[in-house]
Amino acid sequence: MELVSTGPPGRLHPDRLSGLPPDVARPRYDRTALRPGIVHLGIGAFARAHLLVATEAALHASGDLRWGVVGVSLRSPETQEALEPQRGLYTVAIRDADAGGRPRESLQVVGNLIELLVAPRDPAAVVARIAHPDVRIVSLTITEKGYARDPLSGGLQSDYPDIAHDLLHASAPRSAIGVIVRGLQARRSRGLPPVTLMSLDNLPGNGDVLRTLVLQFAGRVDPQLCEWIAADCSFPNSMVDRIVPRTTDADRAAIGARLGCADGWPVIGEPFFDWAVEDRFVAGRPEWQVGGASFVTEAKPFELLKLRMVNGAHSTLAYMGVMAGCATVDRAVAEPHLRTALDRLLRDEIAPTLPALPGLDLDRYRDRLLTRFANPALKHGTQQIAMDGSQKLPPRLLGTVRDRLHSGLPITRLALSVAAWLYYLGGVDEAGQPFIIEDPLKKELADLLMRAELSAAAAGADAEQAQRLRVRTLIGFEPVFGDLGSNPAFVAVVGRHLQSLRQHGVISTLRAIA
Repeated sequence: MELVSTGPPGRLHPDRLSGLPPDVARPRYDRTALRPGIVHLGIGAFARAHLLVATEAALHASGDLRWGVVGVSLRSPETQEALEPQRGLYTVAIRDADAGGRPRESLQVVGNLIELLVAPRDPAAVVARIAHPDVRIVSLTITEKGYARDPLSGGLQSDYPDIAHDLLHASAPRSAIGVIVRGLQARRSRGLPPVTLMSLDNLPGNGDVLRTLVLQFAGRVDPQLCEWIAADCSFPNSMVDRIVPRTTDADRAAIGARLGCADGWPVIGEPFFDWAVEDRFVAGRPEWQVGGASFVTEAKPFELLKLRMVNGAHSTLAYMGVMAGCATVDRAVAEPHLRTALDRLLRDEIAPTLPALPGLDLDRYRDRLLTRFANPALKHGTQQIAMDGSQKLPPRLLGTVRDRLHSGLPITRLALSVAAWLYYLGGVDEAGQPFIIEDPLKKELADLLMRAELSAAAAGADAEQAQRLRVRTLIGFEPVFGDLGSNPAFVAVVGRHLQSLRQHGVISTLRAIA
C-alpha cells in the first residue's frame, strides 16, 4: 500500500513544504517520480538519521530518482502510524553546541521514504516489495539481536522461534532473515536479477554474517536458491557511525514549533557522520559519497575501529553512568574520574589492538570521540545504550579483551567495563533506584544472577570465597563469555573490580585505579 495524501490538519505534509521556514532544508526533487530502489528492514531512528540522509544527499546531487526507500518495521507499527499521514516526510534535527557551549540545531525534512510497511501486519507485502523489479538493494538496521545468530557457532540459530516458524511458513515470515530469503526466492522464481544485501548493524563483518545466515536459511528451503544467492547476490561489509538519541515528546514539541507544524516522529542526530562500505553492489547504488560515505575495498579495519573505540567506550559509559546516576552520556563524561578512566581505556588498552589506518591519527580520533560524547545538545540516554548488553559485549569489548590476553597485556580498564555490566545487571543504581533490564536474554540473565548468589551463599561467612564463586558463575555464562570463563586471569581481575563496585561504587572504584 503506497502512501496516500491525507493532508492532516497541523501535520508535516508535502502540501506544507513550501511554507516551512527558509532555514529548514527540504526535498528539491520531484517526490512523485521516486521509484522504490531500496527496501530497508528496521526503519528506526538510526536508519532515518544515517542511511536516508545520505540517500537524500545523493538524490539532490545526481537527480537519479530510482532510489526511493521502502521502510519496513519488523515489530511495531509505530513508525508507520506516525509517518504515513505525512506521506513519509520527517525531520532530522542535527544538534551540537557552539564555542560558548550554547546548544544549536539545524533542521532538514527528508523526502525519500516513499512507503512504510509493517511486516507482522502484512508479511506478503514485504516479500513482494523485495521481489519488485525496481528494487536493487535490501538494507538492514535490526540491531545485533535481530539476526537470530547462535552466539557460539556464529551460524543460524535454527531453534530461534521466529526462524523455526519461517522455515515452516513461507507466506508469513517473521524474522529479518526469513523475510529476506522469501523475498529472494520470489525474485528468482520471477526471473528477476539479484540484489545487494547490506547490513548497517554493529557486527564485525556484518555483511559476511548476513551472508552466512541467509545462505544457511536458504539451504534449508531450496538448495538451488542458496546457490543462486551465493553466486549472484552481494553482501558488502560496512561501518556506520552517528549518535542518534531517542526522540522525546519535548523534542517533538520543539521541532514542531520551529517547523510551524507537527512532525509525528522526527529524529535527532549529531553533526558527525561516518560510513565506510565495501563497493560491492551487483545492481548499482546511489551516489552516497556526496552524503559522506566512503567506498572502500575492505571495511574490516573501519568496523574494528568503530566497534572498539566508539561502541566499546559508549557501553562503558552507559553501565557506569547508569549505576552512578548519570542519565545521559554528556553527564557521565563530565564526571572527571569517569572521563579520565575512559580516556585511558581508549588510549592504553583499546587503541593498541587496532590495525593501522592510513591517514588516521588515533590520538586526534580519541579526542574527537570524547568531544562527541560531551555534546550537551544530544541528551543521549545511558539506559538506551545499556540495553541488549548480552549482544553488545562480545563485539564491543570481549574481542579486545581476548586480543590483549593473547598478547599477555593488562586488561585493567577493559575488565572494569565488563564488571560494570555485571554490576548493572542487578537492576538497582547506587541511589537505590530500580530500573528495567532490556535484553533478549533477560530471563537467562536473571537466572544467572540467582545461580551466582546461590553459589556465593555456599561459601558461608568467607566473603572472599563467596566473591570468587559469584564471579566464576557469572563469567561462566557461555552465550556471552564463551571460553573466557575458563581464563583465570580474566576471572580474577573482573572479580576484583566487581567486588569494588559492589562495596564502594563507581566513582570510588575509578578513583582507586586512577
